[in-house]
Amino acid sequence: MVTFLPSRPGRLADVPSFDRAIGGAESNVACGLAAAGFAVRWVSRVGTDGFGDHLVETVGGYGVDTSAVGRDPSRPTGVYFRTAGDRATDAHEVAYYRAGSAASAMSVDNVDLAAVRAGRVLHLSGITAALSDTCLSLLRELTAPGVGRPVVSFDVNYRAGLWRDGEGPRVLLELARQADIVFVGEDEAEEAWRVTGGPAAIRTVLPEPSVLVVKQGGKGATAFVSAAGEWGLVAQFPAPLGRSRSTSSIFVPALAVDVVATTGAGDAFAAGFLSATLRELPLKDRLRHGHLWAAAALTAPGDLAAPPARAHADRLAAVGDDTWGTLRLGPGWTQADPAPEEVRTP
Repeated sequence: MVTFLPSRPGRLADVPSFDRAIGGAESNVACGLAAAGFAVRWVSRVGTDGFGDHLVETVGGYGVDTSAVGRDPSRPTGVYFRTAGDRATDAHEVAYYRAGSAASAMSVDNVDLAAVRAGRVLHLSGITAALSDTCLSLLRELTAPGVGRPVVSFDVNYRAGLWRDGEGPRVLLELARQADIVFVGEDEAEEAWRVTGGPAAIRTVLPEPSVLVVKQGGKGATAFVSAAGEWGLVAQFPAPLGRSRSTSSIFVPALAVDVVATTGAGDAFAAGFLSATLRELPLKDRLRHGHLWAAAALTAPGDLAAPPARAHADRLAAVGDDTWGTLRLGPGWTQADPAPEEVRTP
């Protein structure tokens, strides 16, 4: 979607003007990975309008292959407006205008499934599943087990307001159980599935994914990985995917960050984790790269921030646990490229 960011804090009713940007969970991940040098394709549908042109051109400007993006002559490109406040506060407002949009009409019949499945990793979001019945059917098709299926990464992204029929929790659990890599927030697991008791309790509900990443807000993130998923991309599994593997886990604390805006941090975390997964780094480093990419988003305005340079992120991800615990990152840290000791808390 096209995103309109407020020119100043305040209620939507009071904000006089907005700056145009782009937004969307999957496109945010695609742009971040492409900016980091990975070959990425974004598959979606937009209208044959100026906003659709803007989206395709802007996403393509990050180096993303947009050749499989469809243009719908009868439906508009979705847009949304939001306030400058933190999502966690009652003052935060979001106004979505995507009912009947081109993206909401995606289906197995009008999306290039071969293009979607051509990559090593296919990243999907629960938000797309909520847009329409045809979008949900598309995600069920893409997450169905099968020979030659790419590694499926699924960000639960539960948004209660998008599921008018109350079926969201059940549907998202169904889709997550079919994925190879799953991202879910501890708070959204409680809201959607009434799961309390921390990451271990969430793993009990989701034992199937080879990799389960539970995001715990400012505390950190815990990753569970099956024994068969310890290596590589967790790829080359026979169909149906193996189940009931023994599981190990690791927790990595989040970084101290001087937050500018929280929007897009979850997508950045997923992109950082996937970038390290594609490089087949150790699980601990995958989580650290997730935190570093999230810190890049948290210290910049808008939904999308440039990720840290690979060498910079690798240096920070390689520091000892004590040093990691002293890091504090503020606006501009991705451009500064300091040595680890230069970003410690005074």
